[in-house]
Amino acid sequence: MDQEIRLEISAWLAGFGIDSQPSDGISTSIMIIACLLLAGIAYFIVRRVVIRAVNMVILRSKVTWDDVFMRYKVLEKLAMLVPAIVLNLLVPIALTEHQILSSLVDRLLSIWLVVLMIRAIYAGLDAVDEISDVNLVSRRLPVKSFVQLTKLFLFFVGIIVSISILADQSPVYFLSGLGVATGFVMLVFRDTILGFVAGIQLAANRMVSKGDWIQMDKYGADGAVEEVSLTTVKVRNWDKTITMIPAYALVSDAFRNWRGMSESGGRRIKRAINIDINSIKFLSEEERERLSKINCLKEYFPAKINEIRESNARVSDLDMKVNGRHLTNVGTFRAYLQEYLQRHDKIHKEMTLMVRQLAPTTEGLPIEVYIFTNDTRWAFYEAIQADIFDHIFAILPEFGLQAFQAPTGNDIRSLKSVKVD
Repeated sequence: MDQEIRLEISAWLAGFGIDSQPSDGISTSIMIIACLLLAGIAYFIVRRVVIRAVNMVILRSKVTWDDVFMRYKVLEKLAMLVPAIVLNLLVPIALTEHQILSSLVDRLLSIWLVVLMIRAIYAGLDAVDEISDVNLVSRRLPVKSFVQLTKLFLFFVGIIVSISILADQSPVYFLSGLGVATGFVMLVFRDTILGFVAGIQLAANRMVSKGDWIQMDKYGADGAVEEVSLTTVKVRNWDKTITMIPAYALVSDAFRNWRGMSESGGRRIKRAINIDINSIKFLSEEERERLSKINCLKEYFPAKINEIRESNARVSDLDMKVNGRHLTNVGTFRAYLQEYLQRHDKIHKEMTLMVRQLAPTTEGLPIEVYIFTNDTRWAFYEAIQADIFDHIFAILPEFGLQAFQAPTGNDIRSLKSVKVD
């Protein structure tokens, strides 16, 4: 076939008065130019006609994932394979009279095909990565890690195939040599290998995903996970700094993931107020009558008084208060807080709601509030917590209680200013 084409070219040139032999450089040059023209025409048809039509269909479709492939120009990169294939098939035929040049060009074109194929696959993988982010798949699986690993694998495959093409050897020949270099590969790509294994463990156990709030004091990380890659986890801290954590560190070291709090719909408040023990006392009749007008205590007092009366009915010598049961201001205060929090519209009623007394310390008697807010957003959570404790501190005097506070410099100076008679 090659000789027939060359004879046709010689005859065509002879018609123009050009003396040419089928095997000379003129015929070869014309055949190469024809190959380039055919490759260009093929690329033009695919790019301007086929791909343009496909892109129009994509733009009109209701799904969004195909738009991502179009944005990454996956089809355009695949279109580059068409002229490469045409040249790879036709140029060696045009160079049959030049065996060495034909062999070299054939190998270079084959390598070009490999590069274009890997380039198109890279674009497709990037599109898949973005689609997983849009559809929140990356919150369940480390898609980026798998994408990066696939890219790394394709890179080495491309290198090995290219070398085998240049050396005219089977790729298996070079792959067998990798066994000797396994130790070197393990040393160079230690973080990559550990990161990939850690990525699988993180995905299988759902330990961390994009968007999670994690805290890892060892690496100074306290913020939202922005990216889970093959070797690192990118965390944007609340102070807007970036912390990069090795992926395998999340498997080998301890860290805190606040995802459970976000998914539960409640965020815990666990804070105590220290009561000055000297302000704790039994309630007098006047104090009880005054406090019984508080809405949150209107059900508490009748029930508690009946309970105390029934208990004291079996006790003699009630003139001594130590012999019977009596209402205290701190106990009434705890009952008030319990009811107040039960009625609070920002407190999660289906989670633990408790006001408890802790062991007394040198700083007074701690009354701890253990509750969950129904808004997990940080700013709103802090505002709810502040409002609750603003109210608690403000109502302490109503119960005759005082919050413990260590003496300050002003307190010491005021003692010095007292005149001694």
